[in-house]
Amino acid sequence: MKKGRIPLVVIASVALLSSLTLANGLNLNSLGSRALAMGGAYVGLADDFSAIFWNPAGIAQFTTKYFGFYGTDIIPSGTYELNMNIPGLGTIPVVNAETPTKHYLAGLAAYYIPISENLVAGIGVYVPAGLGAEWDGADFTAASMGEKYDWASKIGMVTISPALAYKINEMVYVGATLNLNYATFSVRTHAGDQDLGVDIGQYDESLSGWGYGATLGILVKPSEMFSVGATVRTPSKISFSGDIEISKLNILGLIPGSPLYGADISTTTSAERDVTWPMWLAGGVALRPVENLTLTADIQWTQWSKIEVMKTEYDDPIWSLIVDPERKMYWNDATQIRFGAEYRINTIALRGGYYWDPSPAPDRTMNVLLPNYDFNVITLGFGYGLNGLQIDISLEYLMGKERDIPYERTQIDPDWKDAQAGVYNMNIMVPNVSISYKF
Repeated sequence: MKKGRIPLVVIASVALLSSLTLANGLNLNSLGSRALAMGGAYVGLADDFSAIFWNPAGIAQFTTKYFGFYGTDIIPSGTYELNMNIPGLGTIPVVNAETPTKHYLAGLAAYYIPISENLVAGIGVYVPAGLGAEWDGADFTAASMGEKYDWASKIGMVTISPALAYKINEMVYVGATLNLNYATFSVRTHAGDQDLGVDIGQYDESLSGWGYGATLGILVKPSEMFSVGATVRTPSKISFSGDIEISKLNILGLIPGSPLYGADISTTTSAERDVTWPMWLAGGVALRPVENLTLTADIQWTQWSKIEVMKTEYDDPIWSLIVDPERKMYWNDATQIRFGAEYRINTIALRGGYYWDPSPAPDRTMNVLLPNYDFNVITLGFGYGLNGLQIDISLEYLMGKERDIPYERTQIDPDWKDAQAGVYNMNIMVPNVSISYKF
């Protein structure tokens, strides 16, 4: 550890909730198998039950009662290597780690009912963010003073969204949702060694909290061949609270020479942290150039630059002297470009898509429990519909660009002190299925 209070590289980072979520900072990239198979380019189409997530104006297109369920399994595969160049000895491997196979489940359920000819009400429950990272602590013993500690994060967010949508005329639709967000996560990692060369043990954090926001959308359909839509999801401040433990923190009060020698230091404390989920803006078009073929394209922007410094308030004032309550993130706004296609053959639909998902996190805040990557993403899927029943299956594959964080830079540059040096790689497989019924 560097001199001063414990930076704890991942503590406030993972407090953001997600990212090792499915990319794009904290967010899952797609909800709904049809939308996902079309590359998540769905804001200008939004004509199935996942519209409550993409563009609530699309809900006004529903003329019957409508229920849908979507389930997904997010399977990340990551590696991390840290090698050090020692004069006279060459390159010495310090950490060579690989994530075990883990399954992170998420989904969406929504129900809609027409209130009148032009007004439709609905409610949805979905997971807009959630995943985690887990490593074998044995792979990190050389970076943890020879001890085996747990290195893991597990994050989830559930949103409950009542919705209303209105058809102004045959061309223009509008809609809105109220988003009630409940988030929870846990973090386990090595707490560090402070300046005295003393191992202070396992860091264990468990926080949860509530927040709220809204989603507003508009959909314009000049003809059956063309539609265009726009969506804004407002910021949502999540107020977290919970408990934090550092298993051997009291050692700092027992060691002569420690600034806190003689102090009665508790190994646990309550903590609070406010995190604002950023604004999301999206626009999209859908085009039907020939019968049975639909092409879509979206631009989706997230205001990650609002996440710069996050502050944790510890109930025990001594903790603020030991554990740095501020975490600098330096995140940047990110824009996704998405494309999708669907071709229908009677009751069968074939789909495919692509999108580019840049990471909002710079190299100087990269670490193993919050790894962010630039992703190239390909998607594909198919659907079958008959008499109001629709079954959709799709697959998403995210190919992460390697990130190399130089060790020397993290040691000499103060702006890089929170980065975790090493070489990172990540790919993610996302199979999923949707079942919906109109009645």
